[in-house]
Amino acid sequence: MSAAPTPRALHAVLGSGPAGTALARELVRRGHAVRLVDRTAGGAALDGVERYAADVSTADGARQAIAGAAVVYHCVNVGYHLQVEVMPRIQQAVLGAVTDAGARLVVLDTLYPYGETGGAAMTEDTPWKATSRKGRMRAELDERYLAAHREGRARIVLGRSADFVGPGVLNSTLGAAVFPGALTGGDVLGLGDLDLPHSYTYIGDVAAGLATLGERPQGDGRVWHLPTAPAASTREIHTMIEKRVARPLNVVVLEEPRPFGPFDEQFMAEYAEMFYQHTEPQIMDSSAYERTFGATPTSLGHALDATLDWYRGWMANH
Repeated sequence: MSAAPTPRALHAVLGSGPAGTALARELVRRGHAVRLVDRTAGGAALDGVERYAADVSTADGARQAIAGAAVVYHCVNVGYHLQVEVMPRIQQAVLGAVTDAGARLVVLDTLYPYGETGGAAMTEDTPWKATSRKGRMRAELDERYLAAHREGRARIVLGRSADFVGPGVLNSTLGAAVFPGALTGGDVLGLGDLDLPHSYTYIGDVAAGLATLGERPQGDGRVWHLPTAPAASTREIHTMIEKRVARPLNVVVLEEPRPFGPFDEQFMAEYAEMFYQHTEPQIMDSSAYERTFGATPTSLGHALDATLDWYRGWMANH
């Protein structure tokens, strides 16, 4: 008599934004059982993905969201003006839930804890010197995650990403304020000094990077920079887009924060403290991850091709 098949371990993805959705698809592609959690369980059906509604800012909601999961991925984000208030509450609930359940936790993180670097490339050894409210908040959250791991309360790993680019990415400086205008001849956003190098992480590499961290617990207990192509200046990226759309871009440069396109007055008022990201180089080095896990980041050219293809379809339906 043959043995019964071993049930697949459940991977629970919290947050169904671009990163969470791309991650859910990647985990299915790798053969995992996947639950995708947000407040409403709305959105299109995804093959192989169980959609689940829960409010993970509450202890009960977080426990329900991760019930039965071996690995939990925290990809939740909230409105920019709510982050300082709400993100710590989400951490408390999610960290409590994974601690009680004995699940591993993979956290999607940002570069905010480093703060201003004077243009120096950011590695995992770069000091955390954030002075912004959101940067200090992110640093405090990360310190708590790493402390929980050191103290043996939970098994945790953090994957940091630069600004997103890719299919499904709207609210990025290389998102809905750029590609629709590039495709139609409308306005295209440029922030700050367009000649400074700026790293962007392809959303597919965010998903693959987090999935690998979820599969390989030898990476636990530290921060990793997710695979990210070499930085390029905004002007270079605009030139690459121009070649692909066969028209010059009508670039509107904002030298200081003000409302533009999808970025309303409330968002830009909150973003002002982060505007240093466009007045000094933002260079993220992911070589440690690449060496350890044998990963190669998607080229910027391929990322732009995939993003433009996605925006063509998105615009046809909006």
